[in-house]
Amino acid sequence: MLLGVLNMNIKELLKEILLKDKAFIHLPFGNGKYDIYESVVVMWIIMAILFIALLILTRDFKVHNISKRQAAIESFVVWIRKIIGGSLGEKGERYTDYIVSILIFLGAANMIGLLGFIPPTMDINVTAALAFMSIVLVEVAAIREKGAKGWLKGFAKPMAIVLPMNIMELAIRPLSLCMRLFGNIIGATVIMELIKMVLPAVLPVPFCLYFDIFDGLIQAYVFVFLTSLYINEAVE
Repeated sequence: MLLGVLNMNIKELLKEILLKDKAFIHLPFGNGKYDIYESVVVMWIIMAILFIALLILTRDFKVHNISKRQAAIESFVVWIRKIIGGSLGEKGERYTDYIVSILIFLGAANMIGLLGFIPPTMDINVTAALAFMSIVLVEVAAIREKGAKGWLKGFAKPMAIVLPMNIMELAIRPLSLCMRLFGNIIGATVIMELIKMVLPAVLPVPFCLYFDIFDGLIQAYVFVFLTSLYINEAVE
């Protein structure tokens, strides 16, 4: 009986999340209208928050006699670059700043629910765009390192018979990145909503800290870690 109720609630939640009207702003355009999605508006808010935070944190930076704030921020930047650089390898080190930027953006996007907003990564268009950008970067990195001919020859390695599988992998990778991030964020949201239905008063608080903070950061790291591995593999 309980499982039946839970299944019904999960179906209703998924239907509400996936099928709801995602348009946030309707602008007149010609004879129709131009819709701006909620995920786009939330991304604008995230970018504004990150931009303002960067202005505040990097204010009054100096070369000599640096403040404790500057020392802490520089230590954090060195630390996170070292972590990402380890996955990228020596040849892929030039892409560290891009990967770090995606990590910070995804971390903020996944945690934006703490401020009452719906994470933009719950929109499959957002995760698909991020996955597509990452895979394009991977292939560009491979072409820059090996040249166009070397990149094309790489599809026939270690032997020509694996050519169809290597081409298929090129399509599977962005799909995997996209669906992994989207599915985990959707799953966390559904679980939180179910918990709120059962015990709405106290229990959701620690679970909220887990799903909105810990799980959100983990999913951001998994996305950039896999992208880093793909780049490392592409330039070797």
